[in-house]
Amino acid sequence: MKDSIFILDKSGRLQELEETDFLSESALQSILAEYPNLISGKQIHPEKPRKWLFISREFGVPDDKNKGNRWSLDHLFIDQEGIPTLIEVKRSTDTRIRREVIGQILDYAANAVSYWKIEDVIHLYEQTCEKEKLDPIDRLETFMEGEFEIDEFWESVKTNLRAGKIRMLIVADGILNEQMSPAEILGVEIKQFKSEDIRTLVPRVIGKTIHASDRKTTSTRKAEAWSQDSFLEALKEKVSPLAVQRFYEIHNWAEEKCTRIFWGSGKRGSMIPIVFSKGIKHQLFAIWTDGSVEIYFQYYKGKPPFDQEEKRIELLEKMNTIKGVRISKDKIDKRPNFSIEKLSNQEEFRKFLSIYNWFFEQI
Repeated sequence: MKDSIFILDKSGRLQELEETDFLSESALQSILAEYPNLISGKQIHPEKPRKWLFISREFGVPDDKNKGNRWSLDHLFIDQEGIPTLIEVKRSTDTRIRREVIGQILDYAANAVSYWKIEDVIHLYEQTCEKEKLDPIDRLETFMEGEFEIDEFWESVKTNLRAGKIRMLIVADGILNEQMSPAEILGVEIKQFKSEDIRTLVPRVIGKTIHASDRKTTSTRKAEAWSQDSFLEALKEKVSPLAVQRFYEIHNWAEEKCTRIFWGSGKRGSMIPIVFSKGIKHQLFAIWTDGSVEIYFQYYKGKPPFDQEEKRIELLEKMNTIKGVRISKDKIDKRPNFSIEKLSNQEEFRKFLSIYNWFFEQI
C-alpha cells in the first residue's frame, strides 16, 4: 500500500501528496547528481554531517590493471574528509535490490581500491566541471571551506583509496530489507510524493545502527588556519636565512601584483598568490612551509592562453633557465616543484619574478 503525506499551506489549504514511483532509474540518477543533499549527510553522521562533492556519473571500474573498464558505477561522490563514496541507484521494482546489488557494489569497491588512480578521479572531476561550466578550483575551494588545501584534499582521497577507506551506498525509491552492514554499506531510500503541482522527495538512511551513529571518529583532522606569521615561523625552521629573505621579496611582489594571497590550512602551510584577469581566477604557484616552490601547470592547462600546450612548454622552458631547475616536458599537466633555495642567487631570483611578470602579460 502506498503512503501519503500532507502539506498545510499558509492559506490553511491541506494538500495530499501520494507516493509515486520514479519513471526510470535514469530519472533517479539525474536528480541525485543535481541534488546530492538528498543523500542525507545528517543521518549518516549526525555530529559532522557529510557533504558531497560530485565527481562523475558512470565511473568506469576495471577488474584488471591491464584491461579496460568492466563495470560502470552509477555515481562517485567524495565527502569533506576525502572518503570516496560509491553509489548504485536502483528502483524498488528491480528484484535485484534484494539479492545481487550488495554483491555488485562490493565487487565495484574491491576493484576500485585496487585499480583506480587518483589522476583518473581528478580528470573526471575536471571533465564534470567543464560540462557544467564551473571552475574546478573554485568549486573545490567552496566545497572545502578552508579545511584543506587542494593538494591535501586529493592526497587524502588517494590515501583513503589505498587504505580501502570507502563508503558504499545503495540508493533506491524503496528498500525493504534493513539488514545491511552499517560499517560498510548503507541504503538511502528516496521516496517521491506528488500532487498536481507539488513534488516532495523524502530521504531516509537505512542500515545505520544507533551504535554506529553515536560512535565518534577519532581520526578527523582539525584544520589549522595559516597566516603570514605562522607560515614564516614554520619556514624558518626548514630553509636558510637567505631563502627566507627571498620569500619576503616574493611575498611583497605578490602583494603588489596580485588580487589576494591564500595561506591555506592543514598540516603544511602554503602561500598561493591569486590574480583575477578578465573574470578568470589564476593561481600562480605555491610556496610551502617545507621550502618547496610548486608550479601549477595542472591548473594553468584549464585557462587561456595556457590551455594551449605550446604556451605551457614556453613557460616550462623559461623556468628551466633558472640554475638548478630542470622540469621535464611530461610535467606540463602536473605540479612540479623545486626548492626555494634555488632562488637564493639574486640573478636566479630575478629570472623567477620576470617569468611571472611575463605570465601576467599573457593572461
